Amino acid sequence: MEFITTDLLWSLLTIIFIDLILAGDNAIVIGMAARQLPAEQQKKAIFWGTAGAISIRLVSSLIVIWLLQIPALMMTGGVLLIWIAYKLLTDKKDHNTIASHTSLSAAVRTIVIADGVMGIDNVMAVAGVAHGDLVLVATGILITIPLIIWGSTAFIRIVDRYPIVVYAGGAILAWTAGGMIAGDSLIAKYIPLLTQLKWIFSLTIVAAVLGAAILNKRHTVNAQSHIDNDQTIRGEHQA
Repeated sequence: MEFITTDLLWSLLTIIFIDLILAGDNAIVIGMAARQLPAEQQKKAIFWGTAGAISIRLVSSLIVIWLLQIPALMMTGGVLLIWIAYKLLTDKKDHNTIASHTSLSAAVRTIVIADGVMGIDNVMAVAGVAHGDLVLVATGILITIPLIIWGSTAFIRIVDRYPIVVYAGGAILAWTAGGMIAGDSLIAKYIPLLTQLKWIFSLTIVAAVLGAAILNKRHTVNAQSHIDNDQTIRGEHQA
């Protein structure tokens, strides 16, 4: 199969990994939205909700890929992706705000809307990796969605046990962001050196994002430690 090149295979694997990293918790949303339905309707809610989510994801990807062809928007998307990578490494996601429903239509609607909102970062990252190849995007989505639905629990356990997987995802997003910024037509026109040194620039972005995330984590741990110490001291005084 000569049309399957190393670059194409690498891009597809990267898209699948990004999909899993950014959308691995979407199955939790699906489960929470459908958990109060009767057992026979839960499967229908998951099926139709997933079908709607895939459709929206494909349309969104098409729109984003088209927009990224406009000068400066590729660079803007890269900057946004840097923020997404940082938030991935520092945010604690809370799914408690996802409402469950007792009607099939309401559950499906919640699944589709939630996935659409949560999938914005996913679409942006995948579009950056695909370099305008909608077939590649669609293949990645069609492969990943079943994995998200039926294998997300196992993947989430892996992420919880091996946090380095999340850092690998953040690094890939930051690397993609660097490539998007350096590959923008305006950058190529006015700062050609940055385009020529794209690898170095991307590595710098990766180092900056990972470094900022690690510093944020240390600051959070230290702040929590001070809070715990203050509470212990107050408890001792009250005793």
